[in-house]
Amino acid sequence: MLVLLAGIFVVHIATVIMLFVSTIANVWMVNNSSFGTASWGLWLLCNKTCQQLPVSGGDEASLKAAQAFMILSIIFSVIALVMFIVQLFTLEKGKRFYITGAIMLVCWMCILIGVSIYTARFTGSMLMFARPHHGYCFILAWICFCFSFIISILYLVLRKK
Repeated sequence: MLVLLAGIFVVHIATVIMLFVSTIANVWMVNNSSFGTASWGLWLLCNKTCQQLPVSGGDEASLKAAQAFMILSIIFSVIALVMFIVQLFTLEKGKRFYITGAIMLVCWMCILIGVSIYTARFTGSMLMFARPHHGYCFILAWICFCFSFIISILYLVLRKK
């Protein structure tokens, strides 16, 4: 049981780190051309220099929503990690980690909404680039989506022994 709890704790920390990286870095979409490599994400468009991400007026609200949900997912994941540590030392034997699991489900939902908005609105929509493909931050965000769901279910099922 101790090994399982330690494993979940390590995966939870890895998920938090990957969420930070995927939200902060601007490599959600990448385009290779004769002019060089250009990448863009939630915040900036980077070619040789970085500049504000150019979005049309109708897509600005969608971009802000994707940014907000990714930031919320980081916040809820950190809160769930702290709650797990608190419950680990205060919870009676035989009780389940319901609060931690519920907070991680909220984190999972925030990742789902944020990445889905970005996928629907911004994947391949930059007209100045011919053939963009997904970058590592986009893939990391979907990996965090899977990990947070698995972790939340394990927290809900696990009992403190």
